[in-house]
Amino acid sequence: MGRSLTVVQMLPALNSGGVERGTLDLSKYLVEHGHRSIVIAKPGAMADELLSNGAELIPWPVGHKSLLSFRFIFKVRSLLLDENVDILHLRSRLPAWIGYLAWKLINPDVRPRLVTTVHGPYSVNRYSAVMTKGERVIAVSDMIKQYVLSNYPRVDPSVLSVIHRGVSSENFIKGYTPTAAWTSSWYEQYPETRGKRLLTMPGRLTRWKGQIDFITAFAQVSKECADVHGVIVGGYDERRKPYVSELQDLVMQLGLKNKITFTGVRHDLKEIMSISEITYSLSTEPEAFGRTSLESLMLGVPVIAYSHGGVKEQMEEMLPNGQIELGNIEELVKKTSAFLVKKQNVKSSKAFELDGMLLKTLDVYKSLIIN
Repeated sequence: MGRSLTVVQMLPALNSGGVERGTLDLSKYLVEHGHRSIVIAKPGAMADELLSNGAELIPWPVGHKSLLSFRFIFKVRSLLLDENVDILHLRSRLPAWIGYLAWKLINPDVRPRLVTTVHGPYSVNRYSAVMTKGERVIAVSDMIKQYVLSNYPRVDPSVLSVIHRGVSSENFIKGYTPTAAWTSSWYEQYPETRGKRLLTMPGRLTRWKGQIDFITAFAQVSKECADVHGVIVGGYDERRKPYVSELQDLVMQLGLKNKITFTGVRHDLKEIMSISEITYSLSTEPEAFGRTSLESLMLGVPVIAYSHGGVKEQMEEMLPNGQIELGNIEELVKKTSAFLVKKQNVKSSKAFELDGMLLKTLDVYKSLIIN
């Protein structure tokens, strides 16, 4: 196994989200493989899970957007030295600046090795550039690798590693069926979905996620297929209320009041997708990764997706036939109708499995320690 490593990950807070989930997954993996995992972040909903997996939490709000946050630079420097940290892994811009400046204050002969992960196509500026300053830079998709190379030409391509974010094949099993209790509860709560073929649109309610395109296409599909029902799963913050009202008005205008259900926030998306006929990824801006599309594909549930970003990489591997041109509603309708006539077989693939992501990340750490 080699020697035990001490790894520090820095991010704003341990609330819900893809960055947070990746941090927890990696932390658990490190501990299980005999390494020490320390996370610097403001505690949140996921803190208990982190601690229960054997990691240590330093509860500093390093993501708080205030000049006062820079007082943590010296605290982080002291922690890195006192704990003999081997790897400092930076995952978000403000914490990354704090961690990077702390790291720079340490003698190069004794400081940890520096890793950054670029999780998305941030605005291109000096503030975002900190995410490219790692001795090794992880990109979560080929799309993000190209984003880095195109916008930060000073980055040496040899320090870049593409490590696709992963989903657990143990949790997302092809052909998964929910429990009878869950199914009974679902139909009790949403009786309008019983006996229907569900077309499911997951994602928080915000304009770029594409709910308007979904509703517009569903209106046409439902004229041909009387047994379909639309399910829009996702919450929203207060600033999105006007957009949510717009969606609800559109549903009414198109006569879909009894054919589309808004569930709000749900924590059982796996179960909902598993009973769906098709799920959708219709983001108008390219997703760096696209967790829900991958989860659906892992379950064996077909996805229809706009062909761009990290989702395109998933679709090319597992269901190339599910890709459509960005914004093409006519193609969206035709593809949905075709999938309803002939069920698609989703190819199994290990390319996006969680264990692979974790192993590759640990390999990046080890390569730095050896060199």
